[in-house]
Amino acid sequence: MRPAIVLMVANALGFGKVPLDASLCVEFFHTSSLIVDDLPCMDDDDYRRSRLSTHKVFGEAVALLASYALITQAFAIIQKNMLDVTKEVGQIALSCATKGSGLLGATGGQFFDLFPKGKEAFHARQVIAMKTVSLFELSFVLGFLFGGGSISQIKEIKKASYHFGMAFQIADDLDDREKDLLLKKNSNIANCLGEEETLNLLENEIASFEKQVKKVGIFNEEFQELTSILMRVSPC
Repeated sequence: MRPAIVLMVANALGFGKVPLDASLCVEFFHTSSLIVDDLPCMDDDDYRRSRLSTHKVFGEAVALLASYALITQAFAIIQKNMLDVTKEVGQIALSCATKGSGLLGATGGQFFDLFPKGKEAFHARQVIAMKTVSLFELSFVLGFLFGGGSISQIKEIKKASYHFGMAFQIADDLDDREKDLLLKKNSNIANCLGEEETLNLLENEIASFEKQVKKVGIFNEEFQELTSILMRVSPC
């Protein structure tokens, strides 16, 4: 999903640019986070996408090293792409990647997921914003920057990514609410708010996402389909 969004944003801009390196970069960050999430000291999951987790196949040491390698290689890809854009564009891309993968992003989100401040919906939203939204923000921003978008619209594209990331995770939490309830996972927003209120929140985030991508001018057929995928979870 995340590398696909990079290419979708670039395609919607219509400048004929295909930032494959940027899409690979996002997936490196994402895969790195999945490897770490599955470790026994984290979420302790033996399976990922119906296959054995990295640490179950290769051991914890190799899993950690693979995670480190993916992160550093992701930054190397950004550095390489910075040579083909203006200094300001490169700085924005690097800043977004640093935030998205660091303490204010996926790393911090994982901490609050493991050590929640409480069961309130506020804390669940905080985890979503840091752990899920941050990497979707990177997808939208890199696709926009390396697809030829104007830096004057970066704030707007970040707003679009926020609403998409929230809707994506809310839909996922609705699907996982029974499993997470058994696991006593406090960061599931559907279990914090209840099904009806969560569905209403999902509808609002989908509507806000659609409004925002239209504002940026990238609401093409691909994004219409992306929106419809999210709406299948909701009765709207």
